[in-house]
Amino acid sequence: MAENKVLLVDGMALLFRGYFANSYGGYIRKTKAGLPTNAVYGFVKYLLDACKTFNPSHVVCCWDMGSKTFRTDKFNDYKGNRPEAPADLIPQFDLVKEVVTGFGIPNIGVVGYEADDCIGTLSKQLSAHMEVFVLTGDHDMLQLVDERVKVVIMKKGPSNYAVYDADKLLEEKQLTAKQFIDLKGLIGDTSDNYPGVKGIGEKTATKLLVEYLSIEGILENLALLPKGVKAKIEAELEMLHLCRELATIHCGAPVACTPEQCLWQPDQAKIASMFEELEFNSLVKDVTRLIAVS
Repeated sequence: MAENKVLLVDGMALLFRGYFANSYGGYIRKTKAGLPTNAVYGFVKYLLDACKTFNPSHVVCCWDMGSKTFRTDKFNDYKGNRPEAPADLIPQFDLVKEVVTGFGIPNIGVVGYEADDCIGTLSKQLSAHMEVFVLTGDHDMLQLVDERVKVVIMKKGPSNYAVYDADKLLEEKQLTAKQFIDLKGLIGDTSDNYPGVKGIGEKTATKLLVEYLSIEGILENLALLPKGVKAKIEAELEMLHLCRELATIHCGAPVACTPEQCLWQPDQAKIASMFEELEFNSLVKDVTRLIAVS
């Protein structure tokens, strides 16, 4: 019998991707009553495709719970460059969680932490029981790769995934999962709006980490570095340590989920009724096919 596996879904990553994939040309999918559903429709398509591709026995969906977290307490500008959510996406934040509940999947999130932290925490808890697949579009999650944890990065197009285990991460990025945190400390993250060390790019940072293994190793060997690189790091030591802290997924968030709570047992009749209400008629066949092979 195949080992159980849990799919940990980065809800916001799927929802935003679903919104922009289904708002081209300014057209927004809505119900006859005028409720926007384009993001939820895209979310469901991505979720069903991932379930078909990876055939999980368990599924959990994790969410951000507001913009204020322990990271914004440490660095006020963290994610400060993010634009406001489009007006027709806002009502879909609650709607998508109702849909996830309708699938019988737990929604997990906690104020003060990001979805990443919830996923990191649950990956540690659930990997004791089964193989873990993290579904996301966010390369920050690569730091979670472990013997029992694979990170699935969604790429453009349906059923197009890059699945990272430790070997693939080393082969493609030349780094271990732990080194990936140090990489972000060095180069920062423009999408999360923290700077890293000014003037240090990914190529230089990767070379340093391959040679000296960690930020500590680099700092112990500053005298051996080219003068320009040494000067840049020395000028930004405080920011370097702060950015590594911001980049680190917190795997001790106050969340929990047992295997029994996230067993993937979709109720076909319930889902069909929910899809009828949302006018997702074209997706009913997809669910029927998925349940037949699950």
